[in-house]
Parts: sequence; C-alpha cells; structure tokens
Amino acid sequence: MTDDERLDLLGQVASWYYEDRLDQREIGARIGRSRSMVSRLLTEARDRGIVEIRVRLPLRTERHLEERLVDAFGLGQAHVVTHTDADPDTLIRRIGRLGARSVQGRLRSAMTVTIGWGASLHRVVSAMPEVQLDDVMVLQTMGSVGDGDPEVDGADLARTLAGRLNGDFRTLAAPLIVDRPEAARSLLQDRTIAATLAMAERADLAITGIGSIDSHVSGLVRAGYFDETAIERLRGIGVVGDVMGYLIDAHGRVLDIIENEQVIALHPDRLSGIGTVIGVAGGIAKAAAITATLRAGRLDVLVTDAETAAAVLQMHQSDDLVKVG
Repeated sequence: MTDDERLDLLGQVASWYYEDRLDQREIGARIGRSRSMVSRLLTEARDRGIVEIRVRLPLRTERHLEERLVDAFGLGQAHVVTHTDADPDTLIRRIGRLGARSVQGRLRSAMTVTIGWGASLHRVVSAMPEVQLDDVMVLQTMGSVGDGDPEVDGADLARTLAGRLNGDFRTLAAPLIVDRPEAARSLLQDRTIAATLAMAERADLAITGIGSIDSHVSGLVRAGYFDETAIERLRGIGVVGDVMGYLIDAHGRVLDIIENEQVIALHPDRLSGIGTVIGVAGGIAKAAAITATLRAGRLDVLVTDAETAAAVLQMHQSDDLVKVG
C-alpha cells in the first residue's frame, strides 16, 4: 500500500467512526480488519493530523474538597472535578483531562515516566497534547491484559504516551496475572522484565489507576481474571480493591494471598522510590479502594471527582471515629 492509499484508508476509517458514528467492529467488517487494527488506524489518523479533536468544556473543580483531602492524607496535591449528572463515561473523560493537566505540570526533559493500565489512564493519555521533550522514557509497569480492550492496556498506553512526549518506551512482555506463583517468579526474574521494573522503581513520575473489587466496574473482572464467585470470596477475606494489579485491604496493605503471588507488575511498595506518584480514579464504587490507597501513603497526588472525594473523606472520618471510640 502506497502512502497516498494509506492516507485514503485512514481518512475513510476516521470518517466512518467520527462522522457516521459506526463502531470499530462495524468498520473492521467493512475493511476486513480486526477491531484492534481499527483502533490503531484511528490512533494513526489522529497522530498524522487527519483527525483533530478539540474539547473546550471548562473543568470546574472543588477547592474545599481538594484542601480537605490534602490535609487528611498528607498529599502534595489533590484535584477534584465537580460532579455532575453526566454519564459515567463523560465523568471519567473529565477526570482524565484533569489528570492530564496534572501530568503536564510535572513534565520535563530527561525524565522517566511509568504508567499502569485501565480506562482512567486511557483517558489521561488521550487528553495529553503533544509535548516536545528530550530524553524521556515511558515504562509499562503492569503486564498486559491480553483479552481486554487494547486501548486501555499498558503496552498501548506506554507507546501512545511516549509518542505524545517525543520519547521512547519499554513494555513488559508478560501477562498481568499468570496461573501459578512459580511462573510469576520466573517471569519477574527475566532479564528484560527485571530491568524494566528496576528502572521503574527509580522513575521521576508514576501514573497509576486504582481498581475496585466491585464486579461491575473492576478492570480485573472485565479482563477475565476474576468471576463473580471469585470476587465474593476475595471480598470475604478483606479485599477492597487493587493497586498495580495487587489486591489490597482497607488499610492499603498488599494481602498475603496466592493471587498476589501471580502478578507481573511493579509492587505497590516500590512506588515509594518514585519522585511523584499520581493516582487517577473516580466513581463512587472506587471510594473504598481509593481510601485504602491513601491510608497507605502510596500517592503524592490524587485526581478524582467530587462525589467520590466526599465518600473517601467520610469513610476515613468514620474509621477515625471508631478508633477514638
């Protein structure tokens, strides 16, 4: 295919998607390509300037909630977008834009950035403008989800973010969760994987999501790692969510359970060596997991929405009152 033919294809795919509102599977059927290939073509169309997306809606934030979060958890900063009656996808887009703004304020040349995976981080990366920096390295710090949506997978996010920052990237050639602890230990000792994670421990900036144990919003459930029965069992032993794929309790501690021995990712305890850790997560179903992560002191910056922020503060205050009582 010549470059002109490639441009024609990109233009046609973009027109079907953005103007005719066809979904990616319908477009894939028309051109004889997979849905993931259509996703990559749309990304290429944006990267090559065929598609220009401009959203100018103002981001209203809640200063009083931001200040309370900073005070309650010793954060460097908190960014809380005003909660509206918008649908969940619109809300997460706004959180992503606010997260991108927080990331932009910390970017510079000659730095290393790590990124996890998930819908929130996909929105952060999608909202990032192109920034001409030098000597930037972006690292994938959680194994890939395989059967999940490639747009929210860590490898694609690392690649896309590196492109926006004029940088290089490294991915983890491994799944996020394997079937046996011995397999996980072997992969974590692999020279390339170990070197990438060692670099991540000394990174300047980390961008992470926070997962819920709620089966309706859990990325681990959507990726096929846990079913409803497993979720009920995990909830019964005190799991409230996950950070970097590791299951945590209400105090943010990584639980000593077999599921956490099967994860290929940077361990949450290693986040402490990173210059700035930005957590991006929203939605009331994630309040318990966000509260736990904040209690463990794993974040320097939190980006969320007002309803979730209020629930986090209420949970934290209620726990403090129980301790005093």
